[in-house]
Amino acid sequence: MRKLKLQMQVTLDGFNAAGPNDEQHWVTWDLEGIRQYVNGLFDTSDTILIGRKLAVDYIPYWEDTFTRPDDPMHDFATRIVKARKIVFTKTLEKSLWARTELAKGDLKEEVNKLKQQAGKDLIVYGGSSFVASLIREGLIDEFHFFVNPIAIGKGHSAFAALEQWQPLKLVKSMTCGSGLLLLHYEKQDQE
Repeated sequence: MRKLKLQMQVTLDGFNAAGPNDEQHWVTWDLEGIRQYVNGLFDTSDTILIGRKLAVDYIPYWEDTFTRPDDPMHDFATRIVKARKIVFTKTLEKSLWARTELAKGDLKEEVNKLKQQAGKDLIVYGGSSFVASLIREGLIDEFHFFVNPIAIGKGHSAFAALEQWQPLKLVKSMTCGSGLLLLHYEKQDQE
């Protein structure tokens, strides 16, 4: 069965976004420190899951970056553009982007159906409320947190919607020169 992996930027005090528009002005873009990790993680996946609120900015951003071969993120943009994308929505009637499908049903059923399909793993990059819903339903199998060396005191937490504890097992940690900490956890079943 395919796994669902989360890659997310977070603050030292556990927030993944701040403000009404999920602003991430605090993100440390340590490209040299994380490029190999990010590309390696993406290479294990062939499908991106994304919430509608994030999709409307995220997909066009990477499509635009893909048109600029000199951009330092062009390689990653190419991967995003070529990947299959599933946008979870209750409001969109048709897909607005290439290689993108809509999932309009029950979140847990839709994700479990995708996990049963053949192919590489699934990956989700964010959208605070979307990720919180995935975590609440116990759908994320691996967590890849990029912990930024900043505390912001308030914001959105990916774990805010949890209704019960979610035990995790640390698999790997890595520190970048910028102070960015990469943490890889796997979900553990509750006893």
